[in-house]
Amino acid sequence: MRLYKFLIFNLLSFFSFAQPQLIVQELPAGTPDSVRLYVAGNFNAWNPQDEKYRLQKQSDGSFSVNLPNATIPYEFKFTQGSWQTVETDEQGNDIANRIAQITDNQVFIKIKAWKKGEPKKMSTASANVKIIAEAFKIPQLNRNRRIWVYLPPDYEANPQKRYPVLYMQDGQNLFDEATSYAGEWAVDKTLDDLHAKGESEGIIVVGIDNGSNFRANEYSPWKRARLGGGEGYKYVRFIAQTLKPYIDKRFRTLKQREYTGIMGSSMGGLISFYAGLKFPRVFGRVGVFSPSFWFAPKIYEFAQTYQKRLPSKFYFIAGAQESANLVRDTQTMIDILKSRGFSNQEISYQIHPDGKHSEWYWRREFATAYRFLF
Repeated sequence: MRLYKFLIFNLLSFFSFAQPQLIVQELPAGTPDSVRLYVAGNFNAWNPQDEKYRLQKQSDGSFSVNLPNATIPYEFKFTQGSWQTVETDEQGNDIANRIAQITDNQVFIKIKAWKKGEPKKMSTASANVKIIAEAFKIPQLNRNRRIWVYLPPDYEANPQKRYPVLYMQDGQNLFDEATSYAGEWAVDKTLDDLHAKGESEGIIVVGIDNGSNFRANEYSPWKRARLGGGEGYKYVRFIAQTLKPYIDKRFRTLKQREYTGIMGSSMGGLISFYAGLKFPRVFGRVGVFSPSFWFAPKIYEFAQTYQKRLPSKFYFIAGAQESANLVRDTQTMIDILKSRGFSNQEISYQIHPDGKHSEWYWRREFATAYRFLF
């Protein structure tokens, strides 16, 4: 009887968490026979060239790959190894993320077109956006990273004035369409506009490029089999103990925690939230957009054991078009924060009916988040 129950349990587990198989049946005309196809999605931190998720060519000419076991809907796109060669619609326009459910067995797909190599994009960054280092040393991880800085429009005209600072993940996508791989947030344009309207006293924004293949590792403190993670603590230490002192020394900042924020989306939302709890004496303002809490379930236990000693502000958003799990997981985390002593005045949570896991959504909501946090 015990063996019977054991077999039934395992069969149910197998069917509940079966691995969906993606099958690409048709490629755009002109795709070379030697093409390497990859799938990037919310299961591998949107890595466009992840060898674990490279599609294999089958005898009938199709390409296939198995997705990992998961408890959330899969969002994904296909690439030829970079975001400059991601799939598009027939007119060459970006497409929405593809979605598969965990109950799907096989998903058959036709790819309509590819981006045409390296697009020639004009820079859209404001004049007050600078790259302060192409290869800033991360001693905690023994690697380098490009660092951006946005300065307020009145920075040069007011040499005695000091400003709050916001540290943001995925720096490639913050200021410049020419460097973005999924669309830009237009943080610089939004802040310039708010300043011109008298709705902002000004803020310095520091953008930290993600490490591409290192993104999943750096944006989660806990390692997860086949997915990555485990370097998040060292990455956050880099921001708090190496990058922030450098920025405070070089620019006119307000150094105190109540003037220092951290923000990100998806995996960047996960690591920004973790940073706010791990280094509360450094970061007093935390922006959490569409957080990938599913990637690191231990984040809930971490939050539940948090001892609140200082007031902080947290701004959360989640789109109803992302997944019911993401909306639910975010609410669960907010309930935990409130149980640890954070008040309603310290937390804002916005759910938007049209919100999707996409840069256009985060771009649209940035101004509201900024107003609440600063």
